[in-house]
Amino acid sequence: MDESSVNLHLSALAEKYETKEFLVGDPSWFMHQVEGDANKELLAFIASSLSYGSRKQFLPKIQNILDWSGGEVERWMLNERYMNDIPDDSHCYYRLYSNHAMRTFLDALTLMLRQYAGMKSFVGPSTCLEAIEKITQWFALHGSGGVIPKDVSSCCKRICMFLRWMVRSDSPVDLGLWSDIIDRRTLIIPMDTHVLQEACRLGLLTSKTTSMSTAIRLTDRLREIFPDDPLKGDFALFGLGVDNG
Repeated sequence: MDESSVNLHLSALAEKYETKEFLVGDPSWFMHQVEGDANKELLAFIASSLSYGSRKQFLPKIQNILDWSGGEVERWMLNERYMNDIPDDSHCYYRLYSNHAMRTFLDALTLMLRQYAGMKSFVGPSTCLEAIEKITQWFALHGSGGVIPKDVSSCCKRICMFLRWMVRSDSPVDLGLWSDIIDRRTLIIPMDTHVLQEACRLGLLTSKTTSMSTAIRLTDRLREIFPDDPLKGDFALFGLGVDNG
């Protein structure tokens, strides 16, 4: 396909796949199951942080959080009820995350909640990259580098996905709760091997590494197709993988 055809194809795919049906079987489904901005924000961040590997394996781990909290995620954390639900030991919670790692992660998130009254206040007006830097630095400072990347040298795929959920508005999938503090035009594509392969196959990229610099380059290319909303292209690349089976 030539460049013009690629652009048209991705535009059509984005329209086709950014629908409420996208939520079925996707980790973004969970944030739509709770009421209140604080609960949505917190569950979205926890869900994104657990979203790697097989969906069949990580979705039940996110469901645990929803069940334990009864949908009142903010209260569950501030009352430290998670300490009753997740023992502080070396047993596996999910893949590389031990129960202790999850407790340390939730401790750091709860401390942020207490000090700043929420992640949005902590991040404040930022670009996407600045927000990622703030989030990674906080968790590294508070000993939770095992769950959250320690810096932005990696593509920080799951944080980029969380920020897409928080920032993009007028979407049947994304919440737009942070649309007033981060410009969606600064969002960075959540980069993984699947996205990289599809982008290379279409000639959008030539790089073979899932780094932050590669994610930014792909986002710049998507901005040419979707100038006001580059991460609409995230749905297009997802759809490309589905259509190609």
